[in-house]
Amino acid sequence: MEPRSATSHRALVPWQGLLLAASLLTSWTPPTAAQVTIESVPFYAAEGGDVLLLAKNLPENNRVYKWFKGDRSESTKEIASYVVETSTATHGPAYSNRETIYHNGSLLFKNLTLQDSGVYTLHIIKEDYLSVEAFGQFRVLRPVSSMISKSTGNLSRTL
Repeated sequence: MEPRSATSHRALVPWQGLLLAASLLTSWTPPTAAQVTIESVPFYAAEGGDVLLLAKNLPENNRVYKWFKGDRSESTKEIASYVVETSTATHGPAYSNRETIYHNGSLLFKNLTLQDSGVYTLHIIKEDYLSVEAFGQFRVLRPVSSMISKSTGNLSRTL
């Protein structure tokens, strides 16, 4: 047997190294920042009750929080905004005197009506003036006791 020469060892061919690097990069994903989410507390609320749209996983150093009725940031649908630096809340055209915006970006609805059901958009302006949006929704239902008394009244008339 001949001893192996230094040139006969198996080294990675350049394309094999590139293939290895590509496979490692595609299988490894860097950790991503948590996405902003909106939790409705509660999701189903009784007419006349309250709902809190609780903003979670907010990025740091935000300048402004703005809430809109619907799934878009349209100025005519703005409910309220909160400027963090000055701790100032302002009301938009869609404000109904039943909403309160908080310093953490959350929005409280009081004395709910059936028309309050739907989707809401939180628009966050960060310190670097980039924007982030998150969506939340809830449903307003008639109280069961009101439905029972109405149906009982209808039943007694038909008998």
